[in-house]
Amino acid sequence: MASIDLPPFEDSIAKRLFKSKYQTTYKQPLPGTSLAGKCAIITGSNIGIGLAAAKLFLDVHLSHLIMAVRSSKKGEEAAAPLRKAHPKAKVEVWTLDMLDYTSIQSFIDKCHSLPKIDFAILNAGTRANQWIINPTTGHETTIQVNYLSTALLAIGLIPILRPKDSSKGPGRLTIIGSGLGLESIFENRNAVPLLPSFDVNPGGYGSMASVTERYSVSKTLVLMLVYTLSKLVSSDDVIINTVEPGLTRGTNLAGDSIPLLLRPIVPLVMPLIARSPEQAALTYYDAAVAKGKESHGCLWYNWEFSPFHKMMSTPEGQKVMDRLWEETMEELEFAGVREIVHSMQSGK
Repeated sequence: MASIDLPPFEDSIAKRLFKSKYQTTYKQPLPGTSLAGKCAIITGSNIGIGLAAAKLFLDVHLSHLIMAVRSSKKGEEAAAPLRKAHPKAKVEVWTLDMLDYTSIQSFIDKCHSLPKIDFAILNAGTRANQWIINPTTGHETTIQVNYLSTALLAIGLIPILRPKDSSKGPGRLTIIGSGLGLESIFENRNAVPLLPSFDVNPGGYGSMASVTERYSVSKTLVLMLVYTLSKLVSSDDVIINTVEPGLTRGTNLAGDSIPLLLRPIVPLVMPLIARSPEQAALTYYDAAVAKGKESHGCLWYNWEFSPFHKMMSTPEGQKVMDRLWEETMEELEFAGVREIVHSMQSGK
């Protein structure tokens, strides 16, 4: 059963956090697993879960790792110990700025020079604690990075992920989601047009509630992206899915939005309720490698199928998804995204 067909969660966020931390079995790669001869891209892989995932993939003998990061200096610092620990693997650091469409296009162009890409894990994301309009695109930062730029990168990589030899099996595209994407209020869902409505400052932005809602709705848009792409791209070519890694310590996504009075206790509480980056990285591996075609167009949460946002299975939600997709195609028209999707549908 697909995520879109499942009834929405009835458990509270607190119950889900407890299950993630204490009632979930962390599934390790099967003994003898080898990714020898495989190439993987992991964005945002110089820190946090992305870096832990890079280590995990190399531990199962990945031959070629591309660490896509905003700062090449920080990327090289993170790559150095990986190269030392895995001297037989090719570990490269490529620059990718998710706030800059030109940088994303250049990254995609560079990927075309590779013989193949087997896995792409789009992990880079942000949770902006201040209201900032990205000067290069005119869009608010969280929506820009987590949705629009991610959509451009995902669509641009899909033809490269499709194997030249169909007998090799489909490529894998995993976009990192969040359980918060199931909880967004999404008050502007009926706005026409939709995308510009995300760029209007609601006032008072910066509180933990406002920052959390903006991050949540950006991840709801990711769910919609994954679902729509899965309808347009065959799982025989590229398996597209999304995964919730669980609340993870050391990612600093909440940052300055945490009230001052609570900040001293966060380091004490997080080990009790949150996963380590290494544990969270196992969810990336499961979605990108272990799961098969049954995962196409689905959200994975604690190694299980998860429902989408409850709105997505309604007629209203379908209209929102259609509007979002059409406006996304218009926003990214400069990159030829319609032609890319059409080529995947036609098998060219």
